[in-house]
Amino acid sequence: MVLERKIAFINLANRSIEIKPISSELRRNFLGGRGINMYLLSQSYSPSLDPFSSLNPLIFGAGLLTGTLGLGARMNISAKSPESGHLGDSNMGGDFGAELVKAGISHLVIKGKSQQPVYLLIKDGKVEIRDAWKLRGFDTVETQKMIRQELGDEKVQVACIGLAGENLVRYAAIRTGLKNSAARTGLGAVMGSKNLKAVAVRGTLDITISDPKKYFKHYLKQMKSLLDTKWVQALGRFGTPLLFQYGNATGILSVRNNQSTTIGDEGYALEAEALEPYSTGMLSCFSCPAHCRHRFSIEHGKYQGTRGEGPEYASIGSLGTKLGNVDLQNIIYATELCNRYGLDTISTGSYIAWTMELFQRGIIDHELTGIPLNWGDGESILKLIHQIAQRKGFGDILAEGPLAIKAFGEASKDYLLNIKKFPIEMTDERLPKSFALGMATSTRGACHMRSRPSLDILGLPEEVLRKLYGGPVSNQFASYSGKGRMVWWHEIFNAVCDALGFCRFLTVFSSPHAPQYKQFSKLIALSTGLVITLKELRTIGERIYTLERTMLAKDGIDRKDDTLPKRYFDEPIPEGPARGEIILEKEFNEMLDEYYRLHGWDKDGIPRKETLKRLGLIG
Repeated sequence: MVLERKIAFINLANRSIEIKPISSELRRNFLGGRGINMYLLSQSYSPSLDPFSSLNPLIFGAGLLTGTLGLGARMNISAKSPESGHLGDSNMGGDFGAELVKAGISHLVIKGKSQQPVYLLIKDGKVEIRDAWKLRGFDTVETQKMIRQELGDEKVQVACIGLAGENLVRYAAIRTGLKNSAARTGLGAVMGSKNLKAVAVRGTLDITISDPKKYFKHYLKQMKSLLDTKWVQALGRFGTPLLFQYGNATGILSVRNNQSTTIGDEGYALEAEALEPYSTGMLSCFSCPAHCRHRFSIEHGKYQGTRGEGPEYASIGSLGTKLGNVDLQNIIYATELCNRYGLDTISTGSYIAWTMELFQRGIIDHELTGIPLNWGDGESILKLIHQIAQRKGFGDILAEGPLAIKAFGEASKDYLLNIKKFPIEMTDERLPKSFALGMATSTRGACHMRSRPSLDILGLPEEVLRKLYGGPVSNQFASYSGKGRMVWWHEIFNAVCDALGFCRFLTVFSSPHAPQYKQFSKLIALSTGLVITLKELRTIGERIYTLERTMLAKDGIDRKDDTLPKRYFDEPIPEGPARGEIILEKEFNEMLDEYYRLHGWDKDGIPRKETLKRLGLIG
C-alpha cells in the first residue's frame, strides 16, 4: 500500500541505519513530500545550526502519490541552506522519486559525515552504504552511468552531485537523469559536506492501490481533461521556453541584472520556436501526460556534439537575457555545463549578472576578476562557470554566493538583487504586483515556485477570481488590489501539491481548468483509502507553510525581510511595455497586511499563538 512506505534514518558517521514506519497521524497532518520533510527538518532546525554541520539533516521526501498514476512524480529535498543560511528546500522531477517509493521508502533523513566518499544504495526496503572513491571528480551524468555499470542494472535511478557539490559551492545542485535537478538553495553542497556522492535506488515492490478500478477511471478522466487544455498542448510542443515570448512582450524579463525588462525583437532568437532545430524529441517525468522536456543535440558550430535535455525557460532567462546574452547555442551549452557540474542555473546566472553590473560600474575590475565581464560575452560566461565549479581564480569568490559581498565591499550590496539572502530569479516583478509579493514572502527567499499566481496574467473575470480565491481580487496585472489574498491562496495550494508529489504545471498554477482540491481529495481516497476533505487539505497546506514560517522566525526573519530589492522601489522600468512601473511602498505594505491577516500572523509576520494551536503546531 502507498501508506506502507517508510522513513530511513541514516547516520553516515557511525554508519547506522534505522527504518521506521510513517505514522497515520503524520500522514494525515503532512501527507508526504515537502510536508513531512518540513516536519522532519523542524525537529533539528535552529539559528545556530551550520548548514555544513554534520547535524544538518539532508532529507529526501517523495510525495504521498508519487509513483502512482497521477499528475506527476515530484519529490522534495530539504536541509538548512548553505546559500541563504535559512530554510533550504528544492523540488525535483524525473523518475527518481517513483523508483524510491517502489523500493518501499518515502523519506530519507541523512545525518553525519562519512570519513570517505560514499553513496547509498536503496533496494526493496534495504539501505546499504557503499564506497564512492572512484566516483570522485566525475560529473553528474558520468556518475550515474558508473553506478549503473557497477550494479549491473540500467534501471537504477541515481541522484548525485558533480564537482560543484564536492567543492561545496554554496548553490550546488543535486541531479538525476540528464536534466532533472533539485537545484535551488544549495543542497548539493550539503550533500558534498557529508561526503555523500550519490543516492541510488532500485525498486521492484508492488504499489497497491486502494480502489484500482475507480482510481484508473478517475485518472483517465483527469488526464483527458488536462490534455484538452491549451496549456498542456502547448507544453507538449514547446516546453517551458514557451513562457519566454510572453515575458519579453510583457516586460517582465530580467535583462542585464534587471536594469531593463525586455529585449524587444532580439527575443526572436530565444523564443521556443528557435529551439526546434536542436530538439530531437520531447520527454516527460514518470507518469506525466505532458511531455514538456526537450532532448537536444547541437550538430554544427563551436558547440557541436553537445547533447542533453532542456534548457528550461528559467535557464534561458538566467544564462541569457539576465547576462545580456542572446546567443542560443551558448545558452544551451552553458546550461549543459551547469547540469554536468551540478550547479543551479538560476543562482549561477544571478551571481554572474551581479558581477557584470559591478564590472560595468567600476566597483570591481579586471585586476580582481582576471577576465573581462562584459554583458553578453558568452566566452566569459563559460569561463566563469568552469571557475565556479572548480573553485579556481575569481570563481572561488563567486562560489560563496551572497557571502562574496565580503570580497566586493559594501558598495556591491545593492546590486545583488536578493530576498532573504537568496537571489532574484530570471524575471522582474515591478509590473506584476502579485508576483512581487510572492517573491518577497516566499519561505525559501526569492522564489517563483512557492506561490507565483500565474493565473494573474490571464485577466480572468473578477467573479471567477472571487469564486476561486474566496474574496475580491483585481484582474488587472499591475493592480495591488486583492493580490495579498491571491498569493496566500497559492502558497497553501502549492504546499499541498508538493506534499502529494504533483507537478505545478498540471494544476491550477497555470490553467483555471486544471485539477484543484476536489480532484486531489478523490485521488487520495481512491489510491490510499484516506478520506481527507477539501477543508482538511487546505488546513494541511496552511500547516506546512506556517511551520516553514516558524523556522524562519527562529532565524529572526520577519516583516523587514519580506521585501524586495532596492531597485524595485527606487528605479522605474526605463523602457519597453512595462515602462515606468515601480513598486510603491504604501501599496506594497497594504498587500503585506492583507497577506499576514489571511495567514493568521501578526503585523510583523510572526505566526500568532492561536494560529499555531489551530494548526496543531503547538499544544
